[in-house]
Amino acid sequence: MIAFDFEYYKPDTVEDAVKLYNKLNSNGKKPIYYGGGTEFISMARMNNRYTEAVIDIKGIPECNVHEIKNNKLIMGSAITLTDISEANYFPLLGYIVRRIADHTIQDKITLGGNLMGTIIYRESILALLLSNCDIILQGSKGKRVVPISDICDKKIGIEDDEILIQVIVDERFLSLPYLHVKRTKHEKIDYPLITMAAIKDKNRTLISFSGLCEYPFRSLKIEEILNDSSLSKKEKIKKVIESIPDKILHDIGGSSEYRKFMLGDILSRAFDKFQEVG
Repeated sequence: MIAFDFEYYKPDTVEDAVKLYNKLNSNGKKPIYYGGGTEFISMARMNNRYTEAVIDIKGIPECNVHEIKNNKLIMGSAITLTDISEANYFPLLGYIVRRIADHTIQDKITLGGNLMGTIIYRESILALLLSNCDIILQGSKGKRVVPISDICDKKIGIEDDEILIQVIVDERFLSLPYLHVKRTKHEKIDYPLITMAAIKDKNRTLISFSGLCEYPFRSLKIEEILNDSSLSKKEKIKKVIESIPDKILHDIGGSSEYRKFMLGDILSRAFDKFQEVG
């Protein structure tokens, strides 16, 4: 049960949603944009999230697009993880989202909610970082198209009133060889100790991680190590572990040393997998 009351709005356009956000915000309502609502409901029940107004974006047509058009995969922010999995336009992304929560919850979690939420793992972003996708945002200052790496560097870098409208992926990334490995403490469906996603693009390995640090990341420095043919597999693994861009998580899920151990095993698997691809 949520211990506070809030107003509910469902605008039909992005412009109306942004205007409504700013009006409610100026009135001290602390509004939030709402997709599937799983994170908001869970956190509000634990008194970790508060608002006096919810703006549901599921009624906005642009946020519900899911199609390949002009050699681009277009995914609206209000499509669910189930939508992504069942359509399977982007097999790596589809595989990743099938390991986020159980099927019932996947039918509620939206792409925008997973990307923009406060839970640190945000695993769907792993495939998107590898595909160098673009994000379409709109707020009171207008619409902008930005590379995902520009807004997902450690923290989400968007304006408070901006809506994530769509994610745009170049079609060529959809069919590249890929690998996904997820390690959890107990269950198949659980927050990750480590999730790794990798693709082979033009004979180069691209790689991203969740669960290692307090944010998901892709590191060009790590990729340079992985693609350095002068290094042995053992040397690459050692250098990658030394090049993690931030403090490795140490929590009730697992110690930092245990995560390092698992990382070595996961990287070894990635080397073997992509050696087969050539």
